[in-house]
Amino acid sequence: MKWYFEVLRKYVVFTGRARLKEFWMYVLISVVVLIMLSIVNALAGADVPALPAYYTLAVLLPSLAVTVRRLHDIDRSGWWLLILLVPILGAIVLLVFMAAKGSEMANRYGTP
Repeated sequence: MKWYFEVLRKYVVFTGRARLKEFWMYVLISVVVLIMLSIVNALAGADVPALPAYYTLAVLLPSLAVTVRRLHDIDRSGWWLLILLVPILGAIVLLVFMAAKGSEMANRYGTP
């Protein structure tokens, strides 16, 4: 949970770097929260997935920020996030970037 709250504390911080563990722990906890909210929403009998939608909207900026910081960790510009506009291939490339090991030394985006 420490990693999740660390990302939320840096709500709109697009500078700096995010290590592999910080990024993937945030993703894991976010997916678990979304699943739990979806279950609660289904048990409540709601036709519209309001809870998951509100959660997704609430964490949109921190999710973008941690993704940009993760790109910085592998010495890539945050503009690489726009590769998601390329159907299928863009998501695959971004997934490979997110799984890549970050640079051990300082880069143009800061120290690890």
